[in-house]
Amino acid sequence: MAHSCSNEHIPLGIAVLTVSDTRNFENDTSGAYLIDALKTGGHLLVERALVKDDIYQIRAQVSQWIVNEKVQVILITGGTGFTERDSTPEAVVPLLDKRIEGFGELFRQLSWEEIGTSTIQSRAIAGLANRTLICCLPGSTGACRTGWEKILEKQLNARQGPCNFVPHLIQQPICSSRG
Repeated sequence: MAHSCSNEHIPLGIAVLTVSDTRNFENDTSGAYLIDALKTGGHLLVERALVKDDIYQIRAQVSQWIVNEKVQVILITGGTGFTERDSTPEAVVPLLDKRIEGFGELFRQLSWEEIGTSTIQSRAIAGLANRTLICCLPGSTGACRTGWEKILEKQLNARQGPCNFVPHLIQQPICSSRG
């Protein structure tokens, strides 16, 4: 198994999508948190958008970013619950080339410590499409904080060993060693 890490920080281009029928840019604390966090982590905000909880609006926005060479990561907040309108997973899954099953599993395990059994209602998912990482997080700011601080901050860091997502997202090779 190849383990990939770098001695240098590699800034990634990240797009943030908020899925909501009620939020706007002024009261979207979850999207704002993700933007602050990614910038603090040395990454670049490529674009931010907000769409209604509608499968086709979500899919259209995500599809535009998947083909945008400046976007290596798409962070989506909202639409992962069980209400009739929650449709983010249904919108995103058909676009994925590969699912990252461990993302949702780890997110729910970490959330257990914060919200107990309510974590079972999270349908957080992640996957890869066209060398773009797509992560779907719940709409609460606390959930976005958990996803970023306990998973994504490290996995989007090229220096994180023994492995991270960065080599799967960039075209240029980074150091690699056999382990």
